[in-house]
Amino acid sequence: MNRTILHLDLDTFFVSCERLLDSRLNNKPVIVGGTGNRGVVSAASYETRSYGVHSGMAMKMARQLCPHAVFIRGNAGTYTKFSKQVTEIIQGQVPILEKASVDEFYADLSGMDRFFGCYKFASELRERIIRESGLPISFGLSINKTVSKIATNEAKPNNQLKIDNGYEKAFLAPLSIQKIPMVGQKTYHTFCNMGIRYIHVVQQMPLEMMLSVFGKNGRVVWERANGIDQSPIVEYHERKSISSERTYGRDTTDITKLKTTIMAMAENLAFQLRRGGKLTSCVTVKIRYSDFSTHSKQMKIPYTSADHHLMPKVMELFENLYSRRLLIRLLGVRFSGLTSGTYQINLFDDEKKTVNLYRAMDKIRIRYGDRSVMRAAAMGEGARTIGNFTNPFNGEPPIVLAHRHQ
Repeated sequence: MNRTILHLDLDTFFVSCERLLDSRLNNKPVIVGGTGNRGVVSAASYETRSYGVHSGMAMKMARQLCPHAVFIRGNAGTYTKFSKQVTEIIQGQVPILEKASVDEFYADLSGMDRFFGCYKFASELRERIIRESGLPISFGLSINKTVSKIATNEAKPNNQLKIDNGYEKAFLAPLSIQKIPMVGQKTYHTFCNMGIRYIHVVQQMPLEMMLSVFGKNGRVVWERANGIDQSPIVEYHERKSISSERTYGRDTTDITKLKTTIMAMAENLAFQLRRGGKLTSCVTVKIRYSDFSTHSKQMKIPYTSADHHLMPKVMELFENLYSRRLLIRLLGVRFSGLTSGTYQINLFDDEKKTVNLYRAMDKIRIRYGDRSVMRAAAMGEGARTIGNFTNPFNGEPPIVLAHRHQ
């Protein structure tokens, strides 16, 4: 029995989410990513492509190429919510699902042709995703993951493409060698130096030549160029950690700014835990100095998702870790060892009003945005503004909860 692999990819996912929330962005050039000079483009609308903008590009360069675009920092919580909605739709319909990223999915439909018809099934699944989520999505269908992924990229935007069994090489032949997954800029330049730019040339090359030039990776590239890929679908499981990082536009030793950043990240991640019905048992803090040396410390803790338990632990780790007093380039916080559960009252130091406070805060955040209500300790110059948040309180500042350190 031949394999049938479906690859689904949400088109310019972050941009599509922003447009779903604000229709004024439709048909306008939109760029989502870090808005500072060191920021990177996370997603760019098709309107920006003609200017040379693409994901992974430095935001500074994107501004020079397309200065009239709408620049948005983005909201990780919003994108996670939409991704989860699409994941649940797909997971309820396919036998085996692999979630390759927040906006990319593989499904093994092998054997379904005898009952339904894989292409018809995939088409109806795509229509359902568009109808229920409002997000554009493309798919490719073939006998393996590589050809399906390339087919999806050729089908975009918002379209679909099936490569019939036996036509994989013919489909790949006229395409650029850059279309093959794992062929990055360095490998592509090596091919260009050899006078090779298209896949059909690689298809005609002896495997021994590829091995002599690229080593063991040469076999993988050669097989993928010939439409050969036996990699299995890795069944989707819920993530076991969540994290947040902040790269400063200018390296700093401002301790107030650093502590505000740490507290803001910890508070937001705790909210993400509660919203997802998760508890964490391990806290990690990471520091990257201006010389790019990176250090981290972690601590095991009792399962919790409460701000007033997690934030002091994060601060304790930071104070123990930050000992070099050099300029800091990046800070990060990670909660791992996740398990399903909800925050429970600690009989020794919590009160019922604490739980009620969290419920009220989270209700406001879910309705109006992650940063609509926050602790005073998480405000200030070092706090990261998450998303393109419009305050619902008639232009008034966000609600601030005073936080007293014991």
